[in-house]
Amino acid sequence: MNTSEEKPSAQDGGPDNEGILLPGGEIISTPVPENQRKEERQSEDQDFVPVIIKRTDERRRHPDDALEYAIEEGLEQMGRPTLSLLLSAVAAGLIVGFSAMAVAVVLTATTELNASPVVSRIATAFVYPLGFVVCILSGAQLFTEHTATALYPVLDRKSNVSSLMRLWVIVIVGNLIGALACGGLHFLAADVVHAKAGYLEIGHHLTEFSTGSLFVSAVLAGWLMALGAWLVGSSPRTIAQIAAIYIVTFLIGIGGLHHSIAGSVEMFAAMFLSSEFTPLMSARFISTALVGNLVGGSCFVALLNYAHIRRTNE
Repeated sequence: MNTSEEKPSAQDGGPDNEGILLPGGEIISTPVPENQRKEERQSEDQDFVPVIIKRTDERRRHPDDALEYAIEEGLEQMGRPTLSLLLSAVAAGLIVGFSAMAVAVVLTATTELNASPVVSRIATAFVYPLGFVVCILSGAQLFTEHTATALYPVLDRKSNVSSLMRLWVIVIVGNLIGALACGGLHFLAADVVHAKAGYLEIGHHLTEFSTGSLFVSAVLAGWLMALGAWLVGSSPRTIAQIAAIYIVTFLIGIGGLHHSIAGSVEMFAAMFLSSEFTPLMSARFISTALVGNLVGGSCFVALLNYAHIRRTNE
């Protein structure tokens, strides 16, 4: 006769039983009331917090994703308070002025070394992007970034033209205030920086062309800057973004194209340093460059990008 007793297991008590383990290894099942189990499950459900783990994808964004990102970015900037947007734009005008300073310093140095015009242009093109890299990565609001970015929500019918105009006007005013202040600082630091000759030469480059030539040059510069903003939104952080900014602004520098805000800093500095450059000349350059940059960014980037991506999805 088999006198051994089978020890009860945790399963013997059924799904609504709990087991108590005795020192001898024996498990005693204790029933749990059904209503208590339900209450415990409800409590667990209430305390449950869903967590979405999103992959940080180091690959470039698909054009559809890049467009959605640009639309969200544009909407976010349109929704910012006026003072916040204005101060950010002033900061951008100040920061991008370091590109103007770098170009003036290198141009002065190459002139003193009797370098050829080709060498001077290449050398200045290498340093021209520096202020733009700092400005864009810092998140300051530069007008030529928003010629396209702010237009996407309007094209997608998620915002209106009045909001677009508000953003553009605030950013332009802030950028020009920052550019004026930066030009004044460059004037005050001229003896230290030793770049007066460079600023004057840049001033001639900004004013010697006809209005038509200046406008076309600004269109090309605005096209490149808006394309750079698109590439920044499409690229993984951060090296690829720096490369994107550097490439497009290097092309602006090597081509001698006219950027409205960086050029404004250069124009103001030249005007402060020499009576040869008048406020009227500055106004002509700034107004023409702003319109050209706006046309280049809006037409050649925003409209084309939006049209071809949305057309693909139809």
